[in-house]
Amino acid sequence: MNPNAQLRIIKSAILLSFSLILMLGCSKQKTQITQAGITFCSEGSPASFNPQLDTSSTTADASSHQIYDRLLEFNTDNGEIEPGLASSWLVSNDGLTYTFQLRKGVEFHDTPYFTPTRNFNADDVVFSIDRWRVASHPYHEVSGGSYPYFQSLGLKNTIKDVTRINGYRVEISLYKPDSSFLANLATDFSVILSAEYGMNLLAEGSPSNIDVLPIGTGPYKFVSYRKDQFIRYQRHSDYFLDTIGPEHLVFDITPKSSLRVAKLITGECDAVAFPSQNDLEIIRNRDDLTLLERPGLNVGFWAFNTSKPPFDNPKVRRALALAIDNTSLLEAVYLGQATRAKSLVPSASWAYQPNMQDTGYNPVTARKLLDEAGIPDNFTMNIWAMPVQRAYNPNAMKMAQLMSTYLADVGVTVNIVSYDWARFRENLTAGMHDSVLIGWSADNGDPDNFYRPLLTCAAIPSGTNRAQWCNPEYDALIESALKIEDSDERRIFYHRANQIIFRETPLVPIAHAYQYQAVNNQIEGLTINPFGGIRFDDVVRK
Repeated sequence: MNPNAQLRIIKSAILLSFSLILMLGCSKQKTQITQAGITFCSEGSPASFNPQLDTSSTTADASSHQIYDRLLEFNTDNGEIEPGLASSWLVSNDGLTYTFQLRKGVEFHDTPYFTPTRNFNADDVVFSIDRWRVASHPYHEVSGGSYPYFQSLGLKNTIKDVTRINGYRVEISLYKPDSSFLANLATDFSVILSAEYGMNLLAEGSPSNIDVLPIGTGPYKFVSYRKDQFIRYQRHSDYFLDTIGPEHLVFDITPKSSLRVAKLITGECDAVAFPSQNDLEIIRNRDDLTLLERPGLNVGFWAFNTSKPPFDNPKVRRALALAIDNTSLLEAVYLGQATRAKSLVPSASWAYQPNMQDTGYNPVTARKLLDEAGIPDNFTMNIWAMPVQRAYNPNAMKMAQLMSTYLADVGVTVNIVSYDWARFRENLTAGMHDSVLIGWSADNGDPDNFYRPLLTCAAIPSGTNRAQWCNPEYDALIESALKIEDSDERRIFYHRANQIIFRETPLVPIAHAYQYQAVNNQIEGLTINPFGGIRFDDVVRK
């Protein structure tokens, strides 16, 4: 063992000893698990352990690829759709019927709170999909009855029926063709739950436990959770795929980026989420750490609440967009770790439009448009800034502060608003904001994953349409694109949609950021998943 490794172990042992004194048995258990497995420093607490209920990457990281599986999966190298719980599938010539052959011998988790009596079968697929699409389903209203990802895509209006053909074959029929349908079944949110577990909980009168004491078929079983502190998992020894992941997995919930990196350096964590831009060079310069990086399928943007005056006026929205120097924001907030966004999709997408118009920076024209719209000098508005760090916006508070100086130059006074993350998202969905700095990370490689959830009319109730903007002309283009398989033909519709977004300015695209994770060199197999949640099923310690 080299001297640096010895020093790290000594430091870690000292820190853990102090933790034992301060936190008694709780930390002792954590120390034992850490030694036997892998510890990941995550940035926040999940909203639940069912990603059907949330679009947050924090929830997806904690559940999607640890606890559950999906019918289909994405190959993270090439974006191709591969078998998951479905071993094969057929699509009818008219694109309206999808038939899935399911794997046999797939076991659900056996835990202290549930012992399954059967393996995964067609009933679980019907139960899981009908939960979010059928209002009369016994679990539809459980845990709030909101399924934002599926609602934002209007999928309940796309799916006509989900039918059990036999124990291991399911047929899904659609009302209309949807070229992104298979991709949506492979996203982090399309997890398969246990129907048997659900019915047992219903009989016991505790149905909401399905979302907080989860049962899945995934590579890890849920063990325990303490909000804002940790999540513990144990390897699913009967997992249907051959994996080499650790016996124990711990999510150490550490909101502050600098503390996450400090824990990585001392050896308390083996990998960390969302290292800050300021910490990237520190990580690169250490021989014992590796910085993983990859262009992100994401967009950071400034959205206006178009349901509130004067932000319902496109002239006002364009004026505010022209008042901001986005190039300076990119340099100050992203520190060169992002590219300028002119549209929703990044250059990695086949729908990218390289010649897209840009609003630019023109404070003189901005003030002129505000005058034409009847906006007085010293008009006051708020900008909501996310309290958490995301790849698409590593420091929303700093960005809001910079923007306030630009807007002051055109006679607009800014109040910066922020709350804890749960309350922030709740109030945002309720439409209490004037504008918000937020963003979106794609869940699959199809451009529909940007255009539909972010700006269609159907996405307003789900909360993913932060601009609360509804434009029938835009919606018609997005629907037309879904009916076509050929990407060249679909691209034409998305480029026309770009022109509407540019003209109406419901939001201002700011950046497409790189994704980063930092990992100890003793850890192998960890990769950045461009389509969503982190996974540890093939991560090992040397």
